[in-house]
Amino acid sequence: MWRSAEVFRQRADDYDKWYERHRAIYASELAAVERLGCVGGVEIGVGTGRFAAPLGLRAGVDPAREMLRLAPRDLDLVEGVGESLPLRDGAYPCALLVVTLCFVDDPAAVLREAARVAQRIVACVVPGKSPWGRLYAELGARGHPFYSKAKFYTLAEVAAMAPGLAPARVVATLFTPPPGPDAPEDPVDTGIDEAERAGFACLEFKRGKTPHP
Repeated sequence: MWRSAEVFRQRADDYDKWYERHRAIYASELAAVERLGCVGGVEIGVGTGRFAAPLGLRAGVDPAREMLRLAPRDLDLVEGVGESLPLRDGAYPCALLVVTLCFVDDPAAVLREAARVAQRIVACVVPGKSPWGRLYAELGARGHPFYSKAKFYTLAEVAAMAPGLAPARVVATLFTPPPGPDAPEDPVDTGIDEAERAGFACLEFKRGKTPHP
């Protein structure tokens, strides 16, 4: 189950408009995900398709039908939850999760399912100890409709959720603290420790790879 599903059903338009209000942040995040490449893959927690569509993914899964209604029609969209994906084994070359793990009840189960349906996983989060993670957690404590439903993990915690998988690469951006950059930031390849300071960081998981230093 996804503890946040109801708020995304009720506030799908608010969610989607965030990207219009924060274009530099959104562009920075897109660039980070694009560097890792997930063309032809599936996004778990696809929302309104703000990442899947421009980055060339083929499909998306989300529990909130109201979000899927706002997503581009050229995506193969499926209503479902990440802990039990309605997809066959090995169906996609890549599974993408963009700030999805912080909104699910069992992030480890979601990663296991992602590994079942895809050969490679790209999991992006707002690192919990970064200035951005602390800000969002504080806003959540004050009752923010979205952030109050979230739990912000460190990258080390995310890496530990995926037994049998090791982070082969880390790409991060938004090292500028809130309110963020005036223009898009270029993402950088980095290690987990350095990426913990970023506002947005993506871990690429591959089987049998050595963890990124």
